[in-house]
Amino acid sequence: MPEEKDKNEEVEFMPDEEGELPDLQKKIKKLKEDQKKCEAERKTNLEGWQRAKADFINYRNDEGRRFEDMARFVTTGLIQEVLPVLDNFDLALGHGLPSEIERGVLLIRSQFEDILKKRGLEQIKVAVGEEFNPEKHESIGEVESDKSAGTIAEVVQRGYFFREKVLRPARVRLAK
Repeated sequence: MPEEKDKNEEVEFMPDEEGELPDLQKKIKKLKEDQKKCEAERKTNLEGWQRAKADFINYRNDEGRRFEDMARFVTTGLIQEVLPVLDNFDLALGHGLPSEIERGVLLIRSQFEDILKKRGLEQIKVAVGEEFNPEKHESIGEVESDKSAGTIAEVVQRGYFFREKVLRPARVRLAK
């Protein structure tokens, strides 16, 4: 029986304090309120971060479009300055150069035109007898012709599209 006596000595009785229960409930209630505040703050921070991320993505996309527009603007200006050179090649080829020189000038012109095509330049196709279209053509006069009145009788200067927009309309004379 000495063993039983040892067991009883190990058990320690704690006094039952009635005052501790309300304190624990107050602490639990305060912790739950703090948790709700933290969750609300976390939600606010998460939403703010998500808005900031969306704003940054929109900013990056806008800057990309602005950069493309600027590059297109610069390229358009350069091509407009170069178009008279193409016109001069056409004039030179139309004045009956010796065949070997004409062939060389034609090769240089086609190489030059290929470079511009890679950048988005496209010639406006115009045929004699075609209906006049003010979106693609510019009338610079009328001439007597066997074609019906109001149709294109003569192409004076080539027109060009740049990235599917009219850069310079084709200059034409219309049939009377």
